[in-house]
Amino acid sequence: MARREFLGLTAAGAALAAASTSSSAADSAKPRPNILWLVCEDICPHLGCYGDTYAASPYIDQLAARGSTYLNVWSNAPVCAPARTAIITGMHPQSTGTEHMRSMTRLPGGMRMFPQFLRDAGYYCTNNAKEDYNLAKPGQVWDESSKNAHWKNRRPGQPFFAVFNHEVTHESGIRRRPHTLVHDPAKARVPAYHPDIPEVRHDWAQYYDNITTMDAQIGAKLKELADAGLAEDTIVFFYGDNGCGMPRGKRFPYDSGNHVPLIIHIPDKFRHLAPKDYAPGDKTDRLVSFIDLGPTVLSLAGVKPPDYMHGRAFMGEHEAPPHDYLYGFRGRMDERYDTIRSVRDKRYVYLRNYTPHVPHGQHVRYMFQTPTTAAWKKLYDEGKLTPQQAYFWQTKSPEELYDLQTDPDEVNNLANSPACQDVLHRLRKAQQSLSLEVRDIGFLPEAEIHSRSQGSSPYEVAHDDRRYPLKRIMATAEQASSLKPEALAELKKAFQDTDSAVRYWAAMGVLMRGQRAVESAHAELHKALADESPSVRIVAAHALGQFGSDADL
Repeated sequence: MARREFLGLTAAGAALAAASTSSSAADSAKPRPNILWLVCEDICPHLGCYGDTYAASPYIDQLAARGSTYLNVWSNAPVCAPARTAIITGMHPQSTGTEHMRSMTRLPGGMRMFPQFLRDAGYYCTNNAKEDYNLAKPGQVWDESSKNAHWKNRRPGQPFFAVFNHEVTHESGIRRRPHTLVHDPAKARVPAYHPDIPEVRHDWAQYYDNITTMDAQIGAKLKELADAGLAEDTIVFFYGDNGCGMPRGKRFPYDSGNHVPLIIHIPDKFRHLAPKDYAPGDKTDRLVSFIDLGPTVLSLAGVKPPDYMHGRAFMGEHEAPPHDYLYGFRGRMDERYDTIRSVRDKRYVYLRNYTPHVPHGQHVRYMFQTPTTAAWKKLYDEGKLTPQQAYFWQTKSPEELYDLQTDPDEVNNLANSPACQDVLHRLRKAQQSLSLEVRDIGFLPEAEIHSRSQGSSPYEVAHDDRRYPLKRIMATAEQASSLKPEALAELKKAFQDTDSAVRYWAAMGVLMRGQRAVESAHAELHKALADESPSVRIVAAHALGQFGSDADL
């Protein structure tokens, strides 16, 4: 980022804060809505109001009957910390260096978390209680953030923004034993990627049991709001923080990992803030993702969202046009690295696997505590799975394309289908364009995200082409992960590039191609063992150690 641009951003942030405060004073006589977020964890739209007949969710269904149900909502990240970072910033985590699970970075000066703008505008902001951001907080974000945080502690007449998180549906609750099932496991729908075995059916039934428990908690919170006489003054959001906690949901940027429920109720008093097509009990197919939630809350409060936010308000005074595509990703999940970008429109999901040599089902210790995971992997090792069930444990295709209308489980990859090439090219172009547009810094190894941003921030590095020549790096990553044999010659030349990230992807491209490529690039890999970048040295050593000769050890 150029110095002038950075100083402008800082000045803009200060100006916006001042404008928000003065606007609040000027509009103090104008009624403003309270805003209540009821958040749950690790569920897809497995609710009655979304047409799931196995689910028992009466209170959420009642909320949907009085509000609007959003059908196409993505969490951007298929796991909690990066997803919550997208929410709190209104920005794609790939642009702020926060895509990796629990990787602490920071925002540049002038950028803030969206509740800070609400507080400037006079709102009392509370969070009960999960934060889990991948960012250091730039000053005080909440008036209260604890298990005791509540709207009750505000000044008389002060509007509030309150968040309550419900953890009972968290992934860990699926494996909690002993548990007496309420849902009949024999009636559970087993997706095509899972084997139909007792362990899987039990876990799915327990997942739905937890949703029913959570539903009652949501009902209690809505009753508390009504008993306080605040229901007609409060806009209510209900949503899940990322996709389903069952294996191949959470952590994986398919629809199963990113698709979440979102229901919003707007009381009559504030119906003027609703979208034009809002009607109680309606369903909308607008594309929405977590980067949009913060800007939307600001818009409902009468605060203009900052221009630097990627998200678009989908209601309120500053409602913006909808997205054409939703943009998801996977980086490091706990102890395992992967680099995936995904794009979704209203029908298709596209995945670009930049590290196809590792399976989706890498061993993540926490995930393997769920009985389904271990039983599923055991059957794979025994050769007892169908091809659709086995793919999770195998090396990946560079590209995956799924039709959600005909294949909601995302098991029939259409990337090589002649009939789908136009769709493939369109979504591929969308993914590449979005990566460039948001200045996706995830094409750097995680260590280099931190080393290059010493004294500044990942966002500033990402927006400075001298420090991060994204087009060149991304082009090499595309060649490397294509697995095309004819790309090897260009990859060998890329070992000489002045940027270590290009050299990293050159080495990755050789590693991903295996034995013959390592033999062909033997000299380049040996030279890379002395590269100034530890990330390049590690990949070169990996390639030689796995595919080289005894002399390389």
